[in-house]
Amino acid sequence: MTSHLHVFTESEDFVAGAAGFIAAAAQRALRERGRFTIALSGGSTPRPVFARLASAELRGQVDWLRVHVFFGDERCVPPDDARSNYRMARDTLLDHVPVPAEQVHRIRGEDDPALEALRYEQEIARFFRTLHVPALDLILLGMGDNGHTASLFPGTAVLRERDRWTAAQYVEVMNAWRVTLTAPLINAARQVVFLVEGAAKAEMLANVLHGPYQPDVWPAQLIGPAAEELHWLVDSAAAARLPKG
Repeated sequence: MTSHLHVFTESEDFVAGAAGFIAAAAQRALRERGRFTIALSGGSTPRPVFARLASAELRGQVDWLRVHVFFGDERCVPPDDARSNYRMARDTLLDHVPVPAEQVHRIRGEDDPALEALRYEQEIARFFRTLHVPALDLILLGMGDNGHTASLFPGTAVLRERDRWTAAQYVEVMNAWRVTLTAPLINAARQVVFLVEGAAKAEMLANVLHGPYQPDVWPAQLIGPAAEELHWLVDSAAAARLPKG
């Protein structure tokens, strides 16, 4: 596994760089395999990135008719709820590019979490036509200032999952249920990209990248694609505590 750190000085450069990276990954997958499979992340950081992908400048660089969209995790709320990751992706990206509706594979946050985690895993298995862990082309992730990524939170049972590709997890600090992809599925991806922005993430980014390996405390450390590439796209504020040089 090769890990790459990309640091952007300005917020605009971060957004443009992240959107350009995704577009280039799509182009590569479409050339090599004829389709592009991506799992989107939630939160505030990817919002302007998705909007940039949907802009007139970049929208035409991807053949969206051959893109399949999955989600790294979802809050257990209806799809029109302001907290829904699907709604954020729809409002910023999916309503503005011609991805066929049947190629958007959302997590049904309105359904029973445990049953939905099982259904989503089955949907992934049917799509990739495999009983073995499949390789998505690109999985986007964020990182919280507590080191969580997707809905893999510190101290939760899902961190020790080795077999399931998806899981339902009650997150006490959020007082809410989530459905999430697990580390085995994330680490099977061809590329995993973390998007990390802001000074509030600086200490945690340094811990995750250069601290002792303790993924039960810093879950982002669980992520390391087995065969391909891990990229960290960060702004200068988030990178402020990383070693120089």
